[in-house]
Amino acid sequence: MPAGYHELFLEQGTTFTPTLTLDDVYGIPYDLTDVVAKGQIKKSYYSTNPTANFTVNINSPTQGIINLTLPAETTANISAGRYLYDVAIKDTANTVTRVLEGTVNVLPQITKF
Repeated sequence: MPAGYHELFLEQGTTFTPTLTLDDVYGIPYDLTDVVAKGQIKKSYYSTNPTANFTVNINSPTQGIINLTLPAETTANISAGRYLYDVAIKDTANTVTRVLEGTVNVLPQITKF
């Protein structure tokens, strides 16, 4: 099954913590019990190194609810512009599935701490 698509807007220099529900094409939430999740941002599909690595927390495994987190210190160092991201899960059988992908629009920071 293809990964879901979601466009994200990240404000540079702020703590980024969207809560997302992962579900299949029929609207049935992914069961994230006993899986590990990982997510990255890259400038392009061909970038060797990630721009940032999300901390992915599974809030409600049976409802497919996750949080993607980047601290303000990390987002402050991401140049304004458009990026790509995805989130993948790995189950106990070591099967890796990409469950979410999309663009991240990084909006420039004005006020700095």
